[in-house]
Amino acid sequence: MHNEQSPYDAVAYPSYSYPDTHPNRLAAMATLHGLSPAPVEHCRVLEVACNEGANLIPMAYAIPQSEFVGFDLARVPVERGQQRIRELGLTNIRIFEGDLLDVGAELGQFDYILAHGLYAWVSEPVRDRLLAICGQLLTPNGAAFVSYDALPGGHLRKMTREMMLFGTKDIAGPQERVIEARALLQLVLEARPEGDAYRLLLAKQVESMEKRSAQSIYHDELGQQYHPVLFTEFVQHASRHGLQYLSEASLPPPNDPGSQPDFKRAAESAVGSDVLKQEQMMDFARMRVFRETLLCRAECAVRRDFAAQDMRRLLLTSQAVSSPGQAAGAKVFTSPSGVKLETNHTGVIALLEMLEAASPHALGLEELEPQLVEAGLSLDAEGAAVLMQLAVPRLITFHAWKAPLAQEISVRPRASAISRQDAALRPYATTLLHATSSLSEPVARRLLLLLDGTRDRAGLLEAMKAAFPDVPGEELATQLERGLSVFYRAALLEA
Repeated sequence: MHNEQSPYDAVAYPSYSYPDTHPNRLAAMATLHGLSPAPVEHCRVLEVACNEGANLIPMAYAIPQSEFVGFDLARVPVERGQQRIRELGLTNIRIFEGDLLDVGAELGQFDYILAHGLYAWVSEPVRDRLLAICGQLLTPNGAAFVSYDALPGGHLRKMTREMMLFGTKDIAGPQERVIEARALLQLVLEARPEGDAYRLLLAKQVESMEKRSAQSIYHDELGQQYHPVLFTEFVQHASRHGLQYLSEASLPPPNDPGSQPDFKRAAESAVGSDVLKQEQMMDFARMRVFRETLLCRAECAVRRDFAAQDMRRLLLTSQAVSSPGQAAGAKVFTSPSGVKLETNHTGVIALLEMLEAASPHALGLEELEPQLVEAGLSLDAEGAAVLMQLAVPRLITFHAWKAPLAQEISVRPRASAISRQDAALRPYATTLLHATSSLSEPVARRLLLLLDGTRDRAGLLEAMKAAFPDVPGEELATQLERGLSVFYRAALLEA
């Protein structure tokens, strides 16, 4: 298997950071469910099918006392990743060319194991080996992240995939295959009348593919393997390797069927108290396409409620911005995604204002608790429920780790070396919180590249003027200050 050239050598798969795979996220979710995961600051992380390391390398950069290992079947992306590691001078990460069917106990034990976008796109022996590796190498309190296409939503992708494969079976060139496949779907779509149910389903698939790169379509829709599964089938498979369902990597959104009391009662009536069957019922209502499932060892005692005692072990952040509310004493908090909350609850206002002032830094619930109690928000069962109501719409986020962020915009601000390396290669950068920050504006991208900690404001402005001689100096000065503020809030500036 490993002697053949990988299709990922011939056509590069887009490589990004995936926030939901970060050990900080996994540790926070594990803690919320009553586990005691390894501290993010001192842990071992394995990524299976790591591509060029765009997900793993930023983790290693931001968490220098932890150890990171990744491997991939494709030689070319691995070599790109190894070059990036050398340029950054990282000594706590190793990525290598390797076959999942060949690796094993020699890698050691890991607190966090990651396998993003692999399970549904490989053959049955490889799927089984992936979960076997998780069962073999996961530490007693560890967590494994496995993402996969789920049913029933995967049926739609499978339907369009079959059409695309049929229409391109005689086309060899990757780019030509993608162009022809997209054209075929559009042709079938336009053959259906307006308002037709089949047309609506196809339109949704076409719209989704328009937002994705040709490379990802080539590998995902036109690849050799595609096996979406029911959630319960995946969990049963994991159980054969000594693993159990922990949770998803993120909390369900506010409009999830699980938040609808009538549907929740009906689901419980149909399948009883079985959490796994309830989740499967939710997927039927969600028409779920994709899951990011966390697994832990079968012997772990997993809590399904969210207890205040577990929350006290975590940190909080918020990107919400406050403004005056309409009612007396009320405040409106708006998240970057546009979610708005108007409240006059003094405890909620106190919490979100403290987090807004500290952003992008995380604050511990233990240090927040005295002020929250004074403002009327006790960290008891009722208070824990309030925090979850804020966490579901992403007005607050739980963390298990403090990123090495700059405390302020310093005299000589420095962007992380990983973000500057990103900016030199592509129009986006990975933040120290493992998110992706757009650098579509040339001025912003150039500014980030200049933030190596050697220049003060005057030096930065001089360099910007040299790079953009046609832009008025006053405008560049304004963009400089705005850019620094945006970079600071986006967690691109390091301590």
